[in-house]
Amino acid sequence: MAQDYYKILGVPRKASTREIKASYRKLARKYHPDVNPGDAGAEQRFKEISEAYDVLGNPEKRKRYDQFGTVDPSAFAGAGARAGGFGGFDFRGFDFGSAAGGFGDIFSEIFGGKRKKRAREQRRRGDDLQYVVNLSFQDALKGIETEVTMTRRAQCKACNGSGRILTGGTKSCPACGGSGRRVMMQGAMKFESSCDICGGSGVLSGEACRTCGGEGSVPKQERIKVRIPAGVDNGSRVRVAGRGNAGVSGGPLGDLYILIKVQPHNFFKRKGNNVYVTVPITVTEAALGTKLEVPTIDGTATIRIPPATQSGQKFRIRGRGARALRGGGLGDQYVEVTIVLPKVIDEGTKDLYRKLKESERWNPRKELYSNL
Repeated sequence: MAQDYYKILGVPRKASTREIKASYRKLARKYHPDVNPGDAGAEQRFKEISEAYDVLGNPEKRKRYDQFGTVDPSAFAGAGARAGGFGGFDFRGFDFGSAAGGFGDIFSEIFGGKRKKRAREQRRRGDDLQYVVNLSFQDALKGIETEVTMTRRAQCKACNGSGRILTGGTKSCPACGGSGRRVMMQGAMKFESSCDICGGSGVLSGEACRTCGGEGSVPKQERIKVRIPAGVDNGSRVRVAGRGNAGVSGGPLGDLYILIKVQPHNFFKRKGNNVYVTVPITVTEAALGTKLEVPTIDGTATIRIPPATQSGQKFRIRGRGARALRGGGLGDQYVEVTIVLPKVIDEGTKDLYRKLKESERWNPRKELYSNL
């Protein structure tokens, strides 16, 4: 009984050539033996859809199939047919590049993706580079313009980045032997496609550039101006476009990334966009209150210390922190006060402490014992 090739490919009888081709590509990709090694069911399915496409993908064969409603495999097997195999089709050693029905083009599209990708990679973007810059705490918060000296690979001027010198002479492409075509094996099947080294021409022009050794780029030391924005922190990266290595075969330049390392400050600390500082105050300043001048990252500021201030209390100064890198304005500065007792240097000082002790009417540790 004749097989229904339309049903096998999952298309209606009025399907266009494009629809038949699209369905075949989808099914071939799914059931190909190389994708399903050892799966006899997938191999049988692949045989059926290959036979169906061989007929429906060829306008003349499709016309005869539609007219007579049956197909004799030997009538459509073509030059590569042998007994057995794919329902009368034995694809081992068969050159799909010359097969009727467009098998060469189809399989090249389905399984030639990696080769096409490699061809595109012949012209690729240059590598990105990284350079570490050490900044002081203030420079990181305020921003700075600096210069870095580094070595990167620049485009070779002798060959304009091509890696070859056009001397007028040509030589046969060693990859394809001058044929412009390369053969690729996928399991038991052979596919032929355009050579990705010479672009299908079969020849390579000129000779390898002696200046760059055929690489298309040479090492070059440069001094590069870099603008570090205000607000960077440890681990921040600043991108300098087009200052990486030269591309391959005329590909675009890579980028330079400046990695920021911030040196610790003697008394300022940073958490996010906020800055923290600890300021000592005397007992009398804490008890009676005072106005206090404190350091900030851009000068000094005056804050009010209220009476009865405790050691460890924090006071906020708005807008004196770090600038947010992606907008959002400035962070704040927090001032933590710590009470420092005066040194006992003479009997007069001791007398003052004794009088203070006599006047004390409270026990700061009372709450510690209240629940015992």
